[in-house]
Amino acid sequence: MSPVHVVYAHPDPGSFTREVLDAFVGGLSSYTVSDLYGSGFQPVLSAAEYARPASDPVPFDVAAEQELLDAAEVWAFVYPVWWADCPAMLKGWFDRVWTVGWAYKPGWGRVARRVVVLCTAGYTVAELEKSGVHQAMRTSMVDDRIGARASTSDFVVLGGSVLAGSDPAGWASLKADHLARAASLARSL
Repeated sequence: MSPVHVVYAHPDPGSFTREVLDAFVGGLSSYTVSDLYGSGFQPVLSAAEYARPASDPVPFDVAAEQELLDAAEVWAFVYPVWWADCPAMLKGWFDRVWTVGWAYKPGWGRVARRVVVLCTAGYTVAELEKSGVHQAMRTSMVDDRIGARASTSDFVVLGGSVLAGSDPAGWASLKADHLARAASLARSL
């Protein structure tokens, strides 16, 4: 059993989000990763999948994702905030992987010990809280998508990357703090 399974969604291997992923898994002793863009995961839920009875098998790629989650005690999601939510690739992953009978009734019963959400954002948490976006993101990801599928959940926004253009030194310091936080969170699991 792998203690942690990470679902990662970012198309750029040179991104800050990728650095967060690397820092996070660097703090883990055992893990698996689903790199949704890197693997070419198909995020579009087809009409046939939508209409699939709970007793019918799921597509191979969906079954593979569910097996990785079933084998882990902790699920982690690492992604950037785009338009106050996760990328469409990750939203589509939920549409396809959170199937009837596996993620919700009938037959649902899988609960992770813990879920960790690590998302990167241009704006700081204070700015996102002021606009109401932080609570909306947390509600969508933790309360709705994760919900009772985990015993506990952490929602961590590593924001402020907008400073890279206007305050490179300030961003470098904040970025180092964010990467250290991601590694420390992983070690706490």
